[in-house]
Amino acid sequence: MRLEAITWERLAEGVAERALRTIAEDGSPWLRIGIDGAPAARPGEPAQRIGDALRLRGRSVLVVGTGGFLRPASLRYEYGREDPDSYYGSWFDTGALWREVFGPLEPGGSGRVLPDLWDPATDRATRSPRVELPPGGVLLLHGPFLLGHWFPFDLTVHLRLSPGALERRTDRQERWTLPAYARYEEEVRPGESADVLVHADDPRHPAWGGPP
Repeated sequence: MRLEAITWERLAEGVAERALRTIAEDGSPWLRIGIDGAPAARPGEPAQRIGDALRLRGRSVLVVGTGGFLRPASLRYEYGREDPDSYYGSWFDTGALWREVFGPLEPGGSGRVLPDLWDPATDRATRSPRVELPPGGVLLLHGPFLLGHWFPFDLTVHLRLSPGALERRTDRQERWTLPAYARYEEEVRPGESADVLVHADDPRHPAWGGPP
């Protein structure tokens, strides 16, 4: 793939423009966009930029991070605190994401989304109120491993880090998670399945293969 240098601002504008031309395949009045990437790639930042670009275009936007949908510590650490396989398959409450985030945005849904469920710092439920996303609104969900669960995204962006950049940009105490990302690359191939692939080895100089 031929890569083109781009700024984060231009990328956000490009994805927002594509979103305006996208219709949900299942007939939902809401659009669901996934920003997939390891924490080291900081997927929340482009998610916020894309959200801002959509708001400027008159769309209601809700940005949700999967970090608010971790399972309780007793389940996450069942096989130890640094088990890559558990991190890959058991840390994130995908059932809750289906039920509390995607379910309300299905055709005929209420549009009332739970923005987070669990606080990993206190290991307790957040008890956050639901947020109502009006018809025509856009959900932006960001986090790792998003493309391996058949979530009903209408548009997806994958922030790719090479193995070297991923190791370099991952905090030393979190490098035990690296085998999980290698497994994700091998099993899911997110760079091939995403609508938009962004190479983000250098956070100051991203590159992409062009608009979707």
